[in-house]
Amino acid sequence: MHHLLGWSVLIERETATLIGAAGMVLLGAAWWWRERSVVRLAQTGWILVGVYFFSQAWTYHSHNDPILTVMSALTLPLSFLAAWWEETAVDQRKEAIVWARGTVAFAGGPYLLISYVPYLSVLAIWFVASQSAWFLGFATGQDIEIGTTWVNDPSGRVSWEAWEGNRWFATDFTGEYAFQSELLLADGTMIGINFVLACTAIQSMVLFIGAISVLNMSWKKRTRALLLVIPTIHALNVFRNAGLIWMHMTYTHWDLWGLSVFEFGHSYVARFVSLFAMFLLALIMFEMLPNMHRNIMALTGSNRGKQRL
Repeated sequence: MHHLLGWSVLIERETATLIGAAGMVLLGAAWWWRERSVVRLAQTGWILVGVYFFSQAWTYHSHNDPILTVMSALTLPLSFLAAWWEETAVDQRKEAIVWARGTVAFAGGPYLLISYVPYLSVLAIWFVASQSAWFLGFATGQDIEIGTTWVNDPSGRVSWEAWEGNRWFATDFTGEYAFQSELLLADGTMIGINFVLACTAIQSMVLFIGAISVLNMSWKKRTRALLLVIPTIHALNVFRNAGLIWMHMTYTHWDLWGLSVFEFGHSYVARFVSLFAMFLLALIMFEMLPNMHRNIMALTGSNRGKQRL
């Protein structure tokens, strides 16, 4: 354990971010030049991306999130597997690994950009928080506003307006979330819920954007799929956020195993519902975009994926 923790210290967050960004650029270039011999370029990109996500495992471990800790730790061996496939894959799996290059590059790249550019992070938080507050106000008749946006800077917790850090690139923050926006009632009463970047569903949207945009099919079909899935994810997320806020404001004394209604709804119910909604969206995408289905089946080693070459 001490050896592993030492590994995490060797890679500072800024360095890990640059490693991940470089890997995604290489994967993006390898996808763009996919008709050329770019196997070594892609292999290097996979390994760099794997190192980046592997370095995030200790962040999730410190946040007591075992699922994301394990998933992040697995990315390094999986990246070596992808690098090996780059040289050995044939037929459908070869097409699938090229698709995976583009998916990781065009999903991970925008997410890194939003995560580490404070202007974009805060803009995304404000955008979703304001719509969630409006939807809840429309449904309940209560006026809800966005209050102070706080920054968890190493020097202390300061407001966004007073923060003197670099707003174009920053990685050095304390606490689990870099930016948090408070929600208030119209009279200034604090609701007790803060919006963070994870509340925006950016992760889910960029994943679908990356996976769909690099499919080997007409741009009309890809555009149609994106116009269906992205607004749907956003609308479901706004509904989810509003529902959690409403439960928090309504069932103030609810308790289950020491969890408040918000904690239980956010950590368990909403996560289960979100995963189920993503599963349904994926099924719809498989029907609309059979190429995506074949690629995923090929990468998972499914016999069905091999039979549909």
